[in-house]
Amino acid sequence: MEENKQEEAVEQSSKQAIQQDAKGLWEKIKKFILELLDFRDDTDQEATIEAIKSDISFKGATAWILICSIFVASIGLNANSTAVVIGAMLISPLMGPILGVGMSIAINDIDTLRKSLTNLATMIVLSLLTAFLFFFLFPLREETSELLGRVRPDIRDVLIAFFGGLALIIARTKKGTIASVIFGVAIATALMPPLCTAGYGLAIGNFDYFLGAMYLFTINTIFIALATFLVLKLLGFTMIRYVNSAKRKRIAQIASFIAFLVMVPALFTFVGVYNESVIDASYKRFLKAKVYDNPNLWLQREKLEVKEKTIKLFFNGDVSDATESFLRNELKTFPKIDAYSLVINENKAKSVDRVVDAYDRAVKELDEKDNVIKGLHMEIDDLKRTISNLNQRIEQDALYRDKNSIPFSKISTEAKIRFNDIKEMSLAKVLSSSDFIKVDTTTVVSVKWNKKLKDSVIVKNEKELRTWIQKELKTDKIQITRK
Repeated sequence: MEENKQEEAVEQSSKQAIQQDAKGLWEKIKKFILELLDFRDDTDQEATIEAIKSDISFKGATAWILICSIFVASIGLNANSTAVVIGAMLISPLMGPILGVGMSIAINDIDTLRKSLTNLATMIVLSLLTAFLFFFLFPLREETSELLGRVRPDIRDVLIAFFGGLALIIARTKKGTIASVIFGVAIATALMPPLCTAGYGLAIGNFDYFLGAMYLFTINTIFIALATFLVLKLLGFTMIRYVNSAKRKRIAQIASFIAFLVMVPALFTFVGVYNESVIDASYKRFLKAKVYDNPNLWLQREKLEVKEKTIKLFFNGDVSDATESFLRNELKTFPKIDAYSLVINENKAKSVDRVVDAYDRAVKELDEKDNVIKGLHMEIDDLKRTISNLNQRIEQDALYRDKNSIPFSKISTEAKIRFNDIKEMSLAKVLSSSDFIKVDTTTVVSVKWNKKLKDSVIVKNEKELRTWIQKELKTDKIQITRK
């Protein structure tokens, strides 16, 4: 009995020791995680507020920087160049007033809030005007993927704006601001391209593009300001105190109301965009699984209308009643779009038989065009032969031609065969005298070589060409020159 009691006591003691070790390990892990994620001790309130306030100002050089960045972004969107668009984001000063809005609400600074909103509104108007003038006056206004990518925001844009704003304000509050983070957020949140796309929409009269792009810009602005507000509140930035108690109360109420106006639309925007993203994802799964992978269906175009809860499919050829019933039944198995109505439009004029007939007609037309092309080639060959005969007659009638010479056309043709890098060649007989008494006749051959050839190769080719022409013309008096 005593031995059993001793064993139980030892076992109980071991369990307690293990529990104590586990508790100590958890406390160490907890402490490590808290120290790892805690950034409050590394915050510089005064420097942060001063830095944000200094970036709010919008006049002089800042205005011209904004105009230039808008032009650069517009050109990049027009040319579909991602690199140029990124460069425009880096030089844009738009981020300053947005951070000023979030900070002023967080610290109850109504004067800074008024200045931030005024400057932000001015920047938006100037940006839209600049982009509008560019796309309105510029002759090339194609719809590129860079432009169309900014007309319909989804849930990813919301998350990018919010977490980008968090990274930016955390970097701003840190002692010794991390410049690379600021540049990275400027690229990720992409404030400039939506404004340029909105200006493009105004220039071409497409208000759907304008509203979609402004919606994306509004999302970025709201969620960056919201992230700034939340981080500064979490860090406990000191609220501005006013001597006049009535003014202090009124300003606090105004700041709270503006914070409410920012947070509530942000919440509704997040929920709305999230729902649209889920609907769009389900819609794309339906198309891929039931329409695109069906070999019997030829989809011409499709359209999802979220407000009307309608899906419109436009098919080439006939769609049987059984296929329509199948698609409607399958649609009910996809969440978020199961209550949508399916409208199927079929283009019977483009049934399979009609398509085959159109194909046959196209082949016949191609054959006729081939015959025309063959006839033109024959005419071209006849013209070439005529030109060759004329050249030979000219050479025969030339005054400088003697009985030992051969036609230039023959020499040039064979020279091109022997030396493929010859681009142009001319031949002439020149009278020369070294003692000004005796006159000699020298054959001068001028050659234009391929520019890609090295000089050493050209020298070698010229020697070979000289030897060959001496043999053909049976004379040593040959001079090779370059054109």
